[in-house]
Amino acid sequence: MLELNKSGTDRSEPGRLPAQDQGPDPAPDPRPADASPSTGPAASADRVPLRPYLLAGAVLCALYFLYAYFQYARFGSPSWDLGIFEQEVRAYAGFDAPIVDIKGPGYLILGDHFSPIVALLAPLYWIWPSAASLLFAQAALFALGTVVVGRTTQQLLGGRSGLCATVACGLSWGIQEAVKADFHEIAFAVPLLALVCRALLLKRYTAALLWSLPLVLVKEDLGATVAVVGFLLFVYGRRLQGALLAAFGVAAFVVTLVVLIPAASSAGRYDYWTKIDKNGEQDVSMLDSVLGVLDSSVKIEMLVFLIGITAFMALRSPLTLLIVPTLGWRLLSQDSNHWGMVWHYSAILMPVLFLALADGVRRSRGSRRPWLASYAEVAVPVAAAIAVTMTQHLPLRDLLRPETYRTDDARSQAARAALDAIPAGSRVETDITLMAHLTSDRTVYWVGGAPGTAPDIVAINLDFGWSRPIQDPVAYAEQLHPEARYRLKHRGGSFVVMERTTPEPADIPGVRDG
Repeated sequence: MLELNKSGTDRSEPGRLPAQDQGPDPAPDPRPADASPSTGPAASADRVPLRPYLLAGAVLCALYFLYAYFQYARFGSPSWDLGIFEQEVRAYAGFDAPIVDIKGPGYLILGDHFSPIVALLAPLYWIWPSAASLLFAQAALFALGTVVVGRTTQQLLGGRSGLCATVACGLSWGIQEAVKADFHEIAFAVPLLALVCRALLLKRYTAALLWSLPLVLVKEDLGATVAVVGFLLFVYGRRLQGALLAAFGVAAFVVTLVVLIPAASSAGRYDYWTKIDKNGEQDVSMLDSVLGVLDSSVKIEMLVFLIGITAFMALRSPLTLLIVPTLGWRLLSQDSNHWGMVWHYSAILMPVLFLALADGVRRSRGSRRPWLASYAEVAVPVAAAIAVTMTQHLPLRDLLRPETYRTDDARSQAARAALDAIPAGSRVETDITLMAHLTSDRTVYWVGGAPGTAPDIVAINLDFGWSRPIQDPVAYAEQLHPEARYRLKHRGGSFVVMERTTPEPADIPGVRDG
């Protein structure tokens, strides 16, 4: 996967796409592509060391996992997604359909987002049946993508640029915020996109095509990104490969959104269209969505920081086109969660941007503009410095705080006591706080999202942030499930556990007879 390329790199003019490929790859050139002899020696294409990048990858993986694991151990999951993905992986590990009851009793998750690649985590889950195994897998995938970025950068630019790029990408805000957001399927896209960009930069066009194909199994919108890879191949002169890949990407995008997801959805449609055409209950036309792509300072800030973390050198590379599809739907969305620098949405852009940085530096070293050629020599260290500086305001800074590693505080102890009061194998309705700690051996529902199921247990964190304080937990459980009666089984701190006292219903929604 990470073997070195011995052929020369692109010899196009700085900042321009080559119009076409002139036959077979050129002979090896000992100089950096697009550089004059005075720019210094390039990395020897067959001597880029592996050990420093393995060590850097191991350190980054450890940092990512430490942060995510202790957040999980302190019952600090920011959303229900970790529980959702564990239910999905647990189903795949049991060779069952990916039913995710958190989204609704009997809910087939492929009717929500199309991410069958998540099934690859089943073997890991056999060994480690816990939500923590997903957090480790994501840490490893992020670290792998960063290693690909670093080694490719050193191969292209030489010197210590590779380790600087590893630091810049590994500590980038997009990756750190994704680590904070728990596990998401886009973890698979990070190394895949790094490998696609690497192959494009090293003129391994068939490899670029092959690495891009699995992206359509990561998430439904990535078919559009695959189409852009096809466009780049076409422009680079691989016209047939590029045209076929672009057609495949567009077809996969359309078929997934119009056929596959609606077929798996109980509603018979792709629900996320409403993120673009509705703002709350108000309809929004496509024209208004397009005109409003830059109508928020949050969007503008996000765009500035996306390019700014590469010292703006990514703008010199055509690889930057690969971020357009993801940015497109995010800027069109009416959901403000998609606009900013939080959550996981920017993680897949990081390997693209930092390899675009390497390409931009390569293209700029031989520029006729002396200031640009000089700036190119320091752009990668500047990007690394930006990443290190920004980290003081980003999640991984918490690893320097002793309280991060404390899981014996009163809240955590109360949460674990509540878990102990919930029998294994039971059907539980709960909120985000306990959710990902229950999904490995219980059937878990989202509180208020499972009418008619009369779950065995209703477990609630009273401090979760309810719109109205819950004064009587038992009455609240019976309000959710008027078909059953409950009694208080356990109370400790802000956590209450109620168990059903009436018989289980004969027909439970979403539960099939075995």
